[in-house]
Amino acid sequence: MAGEDRGSDEELRLRIGERAGEVSALLRLPPGSKTMYVLAHGAGAGMRQPFLDAVVERLAERSIATLRYQFPYIEQGSRRPDPRPVLLATVAAAIELARERAPGLKLVAGGKSMGGRMTSHLLAATPPEDVAGLVFLGFPLHPAGKPSTERADHLASVRVPMLFLQGTRDPLADLGLVGDVCGRLGPLATLHVVDDADHSFHVRKRSGRTDDAVLDELADAVARFVE
Repeated sequence: MAGEDRGSDEELRLRIGERAGEVSALLRLPPGSKTMYVLAHGAGAGMRQPFLDAVVERLAERSIATLRYQFPYIEQGSRRPDPRPVLLATVAAAIELARERAPGLKLVAGGKSMGGRMTSHLLAATPPEDVAGLVFLGFPLHPAGKPSTERADHLASVRVPMLFLQGTRDPLADLGLVGDVCGRLGPLATLHVVDDADHSFHVRKRSGRTDDAVLDELADAVARFVE
């Protein structure tokens, strides 16, 4: 796939509301795109983190468009996440911006860790009619060392297909419990397990794999899902 035109990021401003103001966003529209992934970042890093950069590049190789965006607290240089209503309003505004900038493309939404979880809360409460699926890059099922499934209770109200990309060494998602959650969700849930990957999808050298190989695996799984 090297040498193919994967497009480049276009910097945008995302208007959330009078109180939350505006945040930065990055749009990538590779030639031939049929699907747009509205991609939220995790709690500890913004949309320009190297992991999301690499994911976007690999999705572009597979003709999948992306819209990344900041949550207001990251935009303001804070480490404390915004209240949930602000987070949900940001997700909703990002979906609306994707709809405006890429009319005709199928929309899927989700993201890394907290960003994916907040997107799922929005779809459970007030689902946008044109969002066709959810993609979780590491669903944060529970705090580290405190296995539970309460954070997934709202997923029973989601009415679109969901892809769970989960590492076997993720301390925020006991794999057995993730499997139980997906079992309860039935045919709407697809679980893709990444061997030896942690919450950041890093694999150890002794696994015999590389992080680059894992990134390709993630992008391939997303491409199969959106097809």
